[in-house]
Amino acid sequence: MGRNHRSDRGASPDTDAPALSQSYPIPGMLSDAEAESAWIDVIRKMDETYANLVSQQVELERKNAELEEAQAFIASVLGAMTDVLIACDREGRIEQTNAAAERALGYPGRELAGRNLRDFIDPASRAAYTALCAAALRREEATDAELSLRSPTGPFPVAVNSTVRYDQRGRAIGAVLVGRPVGELRRAYRDLAAAHEGLKQTQQQLVHSEKMASLGRLVAGVAHELNNPISFVYGNAHALCRYVDRLTAYLDRVEAGDGPAALAARRAELRIDRARADLPATLDGMLEGTERVRDIVAELRRFSSEQKHAAERVDLTALLRSAVNWVAKAQMADIAVTFDLPERLEVTGHPGHLHQVAMNLVQNAIDAMQEVPARRLELAGGLHGDRVAVTIRDTGPGIAADVLARVFDPFFTTKPVGKGTGLGLSISYQLVREHGGTLAAGNHPGGGALFTLTLPAAGHREDRS
Repeated sequence: MGRNHRSDRGASPDTDAPALSQSYPIPGMLSDAEAESAWIDVIRKMDETYANLVSQQVELERKNAELEEAQAFIASVLGAMTDVLIACDREGRIEQTNAAAERALGYPGRELAGRNLRDFIDPASRAAYTALCAAALRREEATDAELSLRSPTGPFPVAVNSTVRYDQRGRAIGAVLVGRPVGELRRAYRDLAAAHEGLKQTQQQLVHSEKMASLGRLVAGVAHELNNPISFVYGNAHALCRYVDRLTAYLDRVEAGDGPAALAARRAELRIDRARADLPATLDGMLEGTERVRDIVAELRRFSSEQKHAAERVDLTALLRSAVNWVAKAQMADIAVTFDLPERLEVTGHPGHLHQVAMNLVQNAIDAMQEVPARRLELAGGLHGDRVAVTIRDTGPGIAADVLARVFDPFFTTKPVGKGTGLGLSISYQLVREHGGTLAAGNHPGGGALFTLTLPAAGHREDRS
């Protein structure tokens, strides 16, 4: 009894089970309205629970579909990879491979799983393999190594890099090795080298072709330049022939023993004194003409030369005047040309290349003024510190804003088909850069295009690749 008495006294709502009448109303003890309300609450709770279950089921199915899609995508990527991919645990046991790895190792993936990758490494490459895995597990940056795998057909060299694989807690649980067959890499390098060499040869051919095209456009100008000295030499040679005939006739009379009076008459008749006076000027004129022809031919040879001579001092003023004479005056007789250049403006470089730049700039200005009535070409420049700056302005329509940024692009031209290759300004731009200078295009405030050429002055050249 005492035990039951202690039990009755120690019971409390917090520690012992509550009385049924206090927590769970018995329907028989409730009114009909209260009982009906209780059942409605139960049904509502059941509906809410069912709705939650349906929603969770839909969400689960959606996530399963996304997971299947992701797995299918990953499987397709792994199957499409041509590089060998092998995932290992920390001990080097293979966990997953792609189709390329299975082909290289000669086993299906189910037979590779669980086997140590070290068994498939050629003994000569095991040291490199160990170092590669150790570097990856030390969380160092991915490094490349050349390994040789043991395949059924013999050694299979691959260029491999390794990265660490982590779990959800960020712990290193293994490594992933990705390797590309070295044969493919070497073939790709050979193809790249061959393509690069082909591009270099093509570039040289394009430069030479554009140079020859420019040279072809200059034929009329060169013929005009050669015509004057050749005509001068030709005329003086005829005069010299006449003087020789007179002198020969006079000397014949001297050898015949004519007297002083007869010789004096013959001398006056043949105008020997005048011939003697004209001989020095005639010979000087012939010499000057031949020297001018020699200089023009030398300029042509330097311009068309494909050899790379050592840099030399070049008078940019003389070079620009020559370009204007060969191009502008021959193609556009009514053009007005103004030179605002010092007597000499020396730079250092390849004369033929710089001549080509000048010709291209002058030719471009001439082409721009074909349809304008007032044709004027203005060349100005001077020495500014250790740089030589020259501007070439035409009175054409100028350069449109949408064209200005592309004028130096290869093969870009606004000329009709067959009138230009689109390489003149591009090659000029590159040649100027190789001489350590700059070439810029713009529009003059007074109208027309304005090209600005800057080059290091003689003694200040800096070659730029």
